[in-house]
Amino acid sequence: MKKLSNDNKVDDSFGTVVLEQDPQTKEPPQYQVILLNDDYTPMEFVVFVLQTVFGHSHQKSTEIMMEVHTKGCGVCGIFSKEIAEMMSYQVNEMAKDHGHPLLSEIEPLTD
Repeated sequence: MKKLSNDNKVDDSFGTVVLEQDPQTKEPPQYQVILLNDDYTPMEFVVFVLQTVFGHSHQKSTEIMMEVHTKGCGVCGIFSKEIAEMMSYQVNEMAKDHGHPLLSEIEPLTD
């Protein structure tokens, strides 16, 4: 066997690498989808969007909608960056298609 510098060993007979340690993996950064309040989008439409795009129950969607209404914004969900971007895009397109100014954005999740 030929020794490698990072404690891996190469089996010369087959050219395979045998790891003595498990590789270190890192979780991808998480992003939250934020729904922004406006004075024009009907509350019922916001609940509909939360149920349709994020799969929340009617109760959970109503709670998030009320948070957006009273605090100015609310978290719809936490995802990897690509998923968060896709869901935010779906919310923004759905609102635009229905003639509402509702907007969402994503931001990195901070500890």
